[in-house]
Amino acid sequence: MKKIEKIAACAAWMFVMGAGPAMAQTMPWTPPQNVLQLSANGTVEVQQDLLSMTLSTTRDAADAATVQTQLKTALDSALAEAKKNAQPGLLDVHTGNFSLVPRYTRDGKITGWSGTAELVLEGKDFPRITQTAGRISTLTVGGIGFGLSREQRAKVETEAQTIAIENFKQKAAELAKGFGFGGYTLREVSVNANQSGPIRPRMMAAEAASSKMAFDSAVPVEAGKTSVVVNVSGSVQLK
Repeated sequence: MKKIEKIAACAAWMFVMGAGPAMAQTMPWTPPQNVLQLSANGTVEVQQDLLSMTLSTTRDAADAATVQTQLKTALDSALAEAKKNAQPGLLDVHTGNFSLVPRYTRDGKITGWSGTAELVLEGKDFPRITQTAGRISTLTVGGIGFGLSREQRAKVETEAQTIAIENFKQKAAELAKGFGFGGYTLREVSVNANQSGPIRPRMMAAEAASSKMAFDSAVPVEAGKTSVVVNVSGSVQLK
């Protein structure tokens, strides 16, 4: 009798196991109820604290070697002067574009070569940068740009993030109340900050770029303000 009971129990277990997947396939899917999607921003306006100055020069000659030599001489002299005042974070110095391009006649023959060399001065010490640029006689200022240092951006992003989170919570509570619910619970959330790319120098007027600055004269600059925005988006369960 016990053997028959064991066989019957085994058969019942197999039936349940075999019927499980079929039952799961036929069960209707119920979409989430009372789920609200929303987003909120936090914005902080801050003074730009990073300056980037691009100094450049062009040379023309009948052959590429001559142009390259002239550019190298001008760039070496500028680098030597700039490195005298270089200091990490305050004034960082690095070379920029260095290119040679041929000039063609109407029938496609090379008639000469033109070249460009650039030096970039970047940092948080504006007077140090502008005075250094003024002392470089072999290159002229071709562009000026402003931005935020890494430390300043991190600090401001934290402030904007706090504001964005508070705005998200306040909006969620207001919407829950507006729809007749007592509150909400957080389902999922995403936090994104606007990312600034490299500083894009503003190109100066052609006549200003083509004329050499007076030796040892500082280039006048004035930084503006920029906004750092953090967005918080996600969904909440109304309850």
